[in-house]
Amino acid sequence: MTEPLSLPRLVATTREIDPVDALLCADARSPLVWMRRGDGLVAAGPELLHIDVAEDGRIAAIADLWRAISQATDVDDEVRLPGTGLVGFGAFAFDDTSAMPSTLIVPTTIIGRRGDRAWMTRIRVADVQGDLPVVGEAPLGGSWSATLGPGAMDPAGHDVAVRAALAAIESGELSKVVIARDLAGTIPAHADLRRLVRSLASEYLDTWTFAVDGIVGASPETLVTVRGGEVSARVLAGTLPRGASASEDDAVPFELSASAKDRAEHRFAVDSVLDALRPHTSDLEAAGDPFTLELPNLWHLATDVRGALTDGASALDLVRALHPTAAVAGTPTELAIEAIRRIEPFDRGRYAGPVGWIDGDGDGEWAIALRCAQFAPVPEAEAGDGSDWQFDLEAARAVTAHAGGGIVAGSVPEAELLETRVKFRPIVDALA
Repeated sequence: MTEPLSLPRLVATTREIDPVDALLCADARSPLVWMRRGDGLVAAGPELLHIDVAEDGRIAAIADLWRAISQATDVDDEVRLPGTGLVGFGAFAFDDTSAMPSTLIVPTTIIGRRGDRAWMTRIRVADVQGDLPVVGEAPLGGSWSATLGPGAMDPAGHDVAVRAALAAIESGELSKVVIARDLAGTIPAHADLRRLVRSLASEYLDTWTFAVDGIVGASPETLVTVRGGEVSARVLAGTLPRGASASEDDAVPFELSASAKDRAEHRFAVDSVLDALRPHTSDLEAAGDPFTLELPNLWHLATDVRGALTDGASALDLVRALHPTAAVAGTPTELAIEAIRRIEPFDRGRYAGPVGWIDGDGDGEWAIALRCAQFAPVPEAEAGDGSDWQFDLEAARAVTAHAGGGIVAGSVPEAELLETRVKFRPIVDALA
């Protein structure tokens, strides 16, 4: 019989501050960041709690644990904006069978910003005395670049995988399945990942730029936002690259909107989100026709979904209900997951999994981890005197990136490969 979990009582204190460049306060090699158009949250101190769950039902387990943590926290919040008070950052595995755990982190210090207002939150164990860590800005480290090449699935392997997916669809097993491929390489062990975060945030303003426990990216797709009893999501499915010229680019949105293949793929994704949210909401609405979303490297079909929360579910409860959506797995979901396990020759880790934050009230913002790279832990070597640890500056740090596309009846392997190349561009350009 499992013994009840004993949690320390925490204290979270939020006060308004003058705006600062919060990213410069983050850890250089393992930043903890969530931002969009300059607003967001940055951890500016060491971790207080680091929770790893690596078994079936991991999102539900973390949601239950977060409720317990929230109930065991005293909050003194003079700012009362989204992201103030107690906050946890999460990065979850795509698949419950993944060797990569799903992780929730509570830092000791968070710097936040919304518009022209900024704040600092300090979180500590209630009965532990001692000074909280000093917060200071550190300049960005030197420039660096990654060495990348084909991973476990090269272009020829991707062609085989897409044809296997089409065969499963033709047999009636599936209506849609998302097939990804990978790139693998290294970066210098001492590389300052804040440079990567800043590059993505400045180039892709309308995405969620994130860095959580070694996964860094810029996702255009909101999985779910919960704020004051309101629920929203943005569904993206159906993609074409930007045109080579202004006139060619002007024609792409019309081509995308008229594509039966892309509209079918998009409809599967929207329906999966509506089906997942309906038991938790009322007045759930999604526009009848998708709109075209322009990003620097491609066009997406997009639909915004909104509703009112009716059952007190937290953001993590809705993440559990929504993930995986048809946009990153397929339809029917369980059969699509089985096909992905069978067809893809790698563990996706946290690629296409939920990433975001949640506060003590259960509100939060969560995206799907796309346009991202996953970094192995920093190699370390024992210092000569054995008293502490130091970075091995000669070592390399492994990095893996993924990109995928939805396969439906009528998909063409060559076009699907091109789509992955376009989707790789944000993270590959930033790594370079």
